[in-house]
Amino acid sequence: MKLIVAIIKPFKLDDVRTALSELGINGMTITEVKGFGRQKGHTELYRGAEYVVDFLPKVKLEVAVASDMAERVVETIIESAMTGKVGDGKLFVYDIDKVIRIRTGEMDQDAI
Repeated sequence: MKLIVAIIKPFKLDDVRTALSELGINGMTITEVKGFGRQKGHTELYRGAEYVVDFLPKVKLEVAVASDMAERVVETIIESAMTGKVGDGKLFVYDIDKVIRIRTGEMDQDAI
């Protein structure tokens, strides 16, 4: 099993969610986060004063999938989240040792 974590632009969330639903992915966790990478933030004007916005709003998407689905899920997220501009985000893939559904006690694949 794999845990796929993607940090994407907020306005791409609906596109990614729709694409993953078409793959049969039923569950995911979404968190609103802030951060920066090479994009390094930007400057904005507020009431005539310029200030630096260091941390940009992003969305963190977490999806647990079977190992054989991981590559398709990764490709789908990349295709649906990509704008071709700086700040499109990052994608991380982790191995999962064990998953347990708390309500039923189901384990591993059955718990996903």
